[in-house]
Amino acid sequence: MTTLQERIESATSRGGKITFEGSGGGEQIEWVQFHDEARSMAAAMQARGVVPGSHVGLLGPTSRPLVTAIQATWLCGAAIVVLPLPMRMGSIEEFVAQTRVRLASADVDLLLIDPDLAPFVEPIPGDPPMAQFAEVMGKVPSSAFVRPPDDLDALAILQFTSGSTSDPKGVMLPHRQVGANLDAIALGTALDPDVDVLISWLPLYHDMGLIGLMSLGMTTGTDLVLAAPQDFLASPLRWAEWFDRYQGTATAGPNFSYSLLARALGRSSTLDLSRWRIALNGAEPIDPKTVEAFCAAGAAHKLDPRAVFPAYGMAEAVLAVSFPEPFTGMGVDVVDRRVLEDNNYAAVLEAGGEGSRSLVKLGRAVKGLELRIVDAGGNSLSEREVGEVQVRGASITTGYYKRPEVTAASFDGEWLHTGDLGYFAEGDLVVCGRSKDMIIVGGRNVFPEDVERAAAEVEGVRPGNVIAFGIEGKKGKETIVVIAETKATDIASTRKLVAERVLASVGLPASEIVLVEPGTIPKTSSGKLQRSLCRTRYLDEEYELV
Repeated sequence: MTTLQERIESATSRGGKITFEGSGGGEQIEWVQFHDEARSMAAAMQARGVVPGSHVGLLGPTSRPLVTAIQATWLCGAAIVVLPLPMRMGSIEEFVAQTRVRLASADVDLLLIDPDLAPFVEPIPGDPPMAQFAEVMGKVPSSAFVRPPDDLDALAILQFTSGSTSDPKGVMLPHRQVGANLDAIALGTALDPDVDVLISWLPLYHDMGLIGLMSLGMTTGTDLVLAAPQDFLASPLRWAEWFDRYQGTATAGPNFSYSLLARALGRSSTLDLSRWRIALNGAEPIDPKTVEAFCAAGAAHKLDPRAVFPAYGMAEAVLAVSFPEPFTGMGVDVVDRRVLEDNNYAAVLEAGGEGSRSLVKLGRAVKGLELRIVDAGGNSLSEREVGEVQVRGASITTGYYKRPEVTAASFDGEWLHTGDLGYFAEGDLVVCGRSKDMIIVGGRNVFPEDVERAAAEVEGVRPGNVIAFGIEGKKGKETIVVIAETKATDIASTRKLVAERVLASVGLPASEIVLVEPGTIPKTSSGKLQRSLCRTRYLDEEYELV
């Protein structure tokens, strides 16, 4: 096992490059030159007091200075704390407040910030020292850098979970754990640094973008094309265009991004996606229909459907937990919905059968990790019995920063509680929901994802912007509430269609369907739905109806 510093230094001999893709075109830099620039920045940071064990906060959009600062921090033997950007410009005040909470809870020693964001985070008493990227980039010769000793157990990343933003938890990830997961990712995807070209637009404050693509390229010398999330969201077709232009082979994204790309591909001229071999889908529940639509739209562009790569991961495991075999496509497990909900058992049903539910297989534990499914008492369950997914192994976090009570509650011995419900199907992991989000109606365990997908199928409802949860009804029984964003003009008709679709899908009516303006649904910094916060806002009557 080697530290990130050693991996970065070794990778420069491969001759690969990083390309920063933006609206003005691509800017290519050889990894060896990039490393020299990072050494220069590291020397400037050392002059500002950054030493092994320091925590360096990084705040800015995806850019050459930000990525240079990430590498420079690791070269100094310090830990990176990559801070989330605001989801919407209307939330600037909330963003600044949350940034300060993270800076304080992470004990940040130095904050490096993008000049465009600096005016929003003007120093106040209690803030750490701040510097703009330009103040530490290219100011000191790289020869002035003093390389610290390697320490596998030193903290490399303090990764904030993307759940509650008012009470952030910093996941501690030492070099040993990060290296173990990077090795597992490389092995599990059959990475070839001399052949592969990684394409990413994912935010660098989220583990999938930071670890799965950026760090993987940086520490192996694999060619990497890096864009910003807004570049993709403004024009989803760009994702495929980058594959065509740079002969890309591998990428990753959440389910909704493949839905956006499928629509864009259906309207585009022919692109060459023939070299695309890893299309990792993770970070949120995977909808088989979305994947099928993506494969169908990509067929005209020479996309091989076997490139689809459904995976399971979490920040507490650095990133990757389970992978399928590369280039085998999507495996689907079709089960009886009522048996799953009533008996916590995944009974096999024929595809398309009445009352069926299709769930995506997520492969097996990556190298260095083990998985098990347990009941409420912590007893291991058998094949197709539904329980909590637990994981242990080489890349599991050492705990939450300065949160010993939370750390203790998150483990059962060596096994980490994921909070996810799942089962094994022919050895593959299948995840079917979150235990805390389960809606229990008349003894049935209703998965909110099923309700949300049904509602999202109605024209006028924004896919990926629907939340379902349970509340106590008038007779003390739990009922279903649906909150959905819409641009529809015929609200009454849209609400009626959502009600019909939910009833047809899960066999239960929604007690209330609330239609709201786009941008209303609460999400985490990584774009995940925040069901508990949405439920609280609903109960507090905070939503303005369209």
